[in-house]
Amino acid sequence: MHPSTDVHDFEFKAKHAINFLEEGNKVKVSVMFKGREMAYTDKGEELLKKFIEKVEDVSKVESPIKLEGRNMNMILVPQSKKTKKTNKQE
Repeated sequence: MHPSTDVHDFEFKAKHAINFLEEGNKVKVSVMFKGREMAYTDKGEELLKKFIEKVEDVSKVESPIKLEGRNMNMILVPQSKKTKKTNKQE
């Protein structure tokens, strides 16, 4: 994503992230800054926080928001479900 990602694109990416998380996969969300967009890192952070709110029902943050060079990243993991005991010892 970019700091100026449109609402529809954001919703589309969030919907796909929810599908991945429900399947049990991790999701890495990145905001890439080009040129003068580096002056708007606060917009990128707002976008990632909004993304967290959108998928908070099915995920939790494994790696918090970090700015690494021109990319701002975070990693989401599926919420842990109740563990099922598959091995029964008798």
